[in-house]
This record gives sequence, C-alpha cells and structure tokens, in this order.
Amino acid sequence: MTERINPLMPAGYDIVWSVIALAALVLLVVALVSLGRDKSLTPGQTLVWILVALLLPVVGPAAWLIAGRRPAPKPAD
Repeated sequence: MTERINPLMPAGYDIVWSVIALAALVLLVVALVSLGRDKSLTPGQTLVWILVALLLPVVGPAAWLIAGRRPAPKPAD
C-alpha cells in the first residue's frame, strides 16, 4: 500500500528548520536591542557589533551576548 502524502502539510524537517530560523531571528533581535541599550560603547563600536551580528547570523549575536556585553555596575551600598 502506498502512503498518500498531503502536499499542504509540512514535512518534519521543514518544521525543524523553521524553529531553528525563528530561534536565530529571536537571538538577533535580542542582541540588537541589547546593543541599542548599551551606552558604554562608542558609536563606532556599536556599528561594528551591529555589522558582526548581521553578517554572522548566529555567531555574531551569540558573541555579543556572551563576550561583548559589559556587566551592569553594582549598586553602591
């Protein structure tokens, strides 16, 4: 018996790739928002980080979120 395939239903790998693409997009948006809020960078540094985030799809935003962000200053007691 041959199995009928519904052409309107996405295959499993389509769903997986869609989730991966969505995760990469969310990571990019989070990194760009974080970059926009960081006031300790010069405009040139910000531009370089934005270009890195845009040109290196997953590695760029991850690099900013892991290594580029500076820790928030601790409040004085």
